[in-house]
Amino acid sequence: MRAMHAPDHTSPSLPATMPIAGHLDPVPVPRPGLIDGVTPREDGRVDLIGLPRGRIAELFAAAGLDAKAARLRAKQVFHWLYHRGVTDFADMTDIAKAMRPWLAERFVIGRPEIVEAQVSADGTRKWLLRTADKHDFEMVFIPDADRGTLCVSSQVGCTLNCRFCHTGTMRLVRNLTPGEIVGQVMLARDALGEWPKANDTRIGTMAGLDFDDDDEDAASAYTSDGRLLTNIVMMGMGEPLYNFDNVRDALKLVMDGDGLALSKRRITLSTSGVVPMMARCGEEIGVNLAVSLHAVTKEVRDEIVPLNRKYGLEELLKACAEYPGASNARRITFEYVMLKDKNDSDEDARELVRLIRQYKLPAKVNLIPFNPWPGAPYECSSPERIRSFANIVFEAGISAPVRTPRGRDIDAACGQLKTAAERKSRAELDRLAEEKQAALG
Repeated sequence: MRAMHAPDHTSPSLPATMPIAGHLDPVPVPRPGLIDGVTPREDGRVDLIGLPRGRIAELFAAAGLDAKAARLRAKQVFHWLYHRGVTDFADMTDIAKAMRPWLAERFVIGRPEIVEAQVSADGTRKWLLRTADKHDFEMVFIPDADRGTLCVSSQVGCTLNCRFCHTGTMRLVRNLTPGEIVGQVMLARDALGEWPKANDTRIGTMAGLDFDDDDEDAASAYTSDGRLLTNIVMMGMGEPLYNFDNVRDALKLVMDGDGLALSKRRITLSTSGVVPMMARCGEEIGVNLAVSLHAVTKEVRDEIVPLNRKYGLEELLKACAEYPGASNARRITFEYVMLKDKNDSDEDARELVRLIRQYKLPAKVNLIPFNPWPGAPYECSSPERIRSFANIVFEAGISAPVRTPRGRDIDAACGQLKTAAERKSRAELDRLAEEKQAALG
């Protein structure tokens, strides 16, 4: 599904369905009805969230403003939407009072609907959100002493069917739009109190600030219950690279210095290995890359990450070696879930080291204790086994931290996101049918 791009992106018209990889082969996924790149509303108004400045100016001109006024109002509105976080045109104090009702009659400032908000014993927060067409998805905020990380979803359900992942048992409903993706970041800032306040003495210069890693004093204006929302990871529901255009357009708004103003160095996109899209991700988005590796042999990875049957280990690691911007300063993260007696042996650890060296990868490895869920076919490796695996990788000079499970008590931990009452995906049903046929002989 494609909504719209910033003006510098052009593409041919697209059909009503989009091929997205399922268990082994692509399956068609319906797109929401878009009219000229905008999701229609029953009241006829246009939701501005998810739109870049140029598109907002086009809509203002189409609604009757002359070109110069449309550009000026678009610049002002963009600042209020993405930098100040307002949800009511009446609060846009530098726009003439007579203009504000005109805007409110024609446009709306949307947010995903919050169905439920949960807080874990460890401070992790999970939101169950709902789209305007009544589909549910989730996002998670993970606070730490020195950072706060928002885990953002890119699809309703999931394209893929990784066997260890609860989200992978969901059917894929559709891609999220740019507005639904960036709307998650905006909702988190709403909930965490991160928007600049009206009494901020730097209000006159806020619009031009780029709060990146080198501007910590400016960034400190954003507080979230004593913790900053400093990082975004595209690791929620879905495979971001199978919703590339919408993810790219949303992240451009997040990184815009006049908008949400988060540095690309603080954004990580995680993929299960959609090789053809990886170079475009580096070139057109430029964020950090994380790869869901999880195994070091074809046999095991074919089982637990079925996409490996389409894009194998060698092809994936070659794409990692060629990822634009990867360096020792910006390493590729390999995510590796620890599954008892499946991928956790000392031999697996040594093979992981060998592969990283063979492809000369600037890499670190995140070891993830498996988070159990009802009906899961695996168990978590023992702490001793995980420690031994980590030591082998670390002693080879490769960073191998063990990720502390967060939010398990509210099913917010890695691999646990799954909205209630979802049917099994076609990919899951295909896999179960395969296994049943194999059992029969």
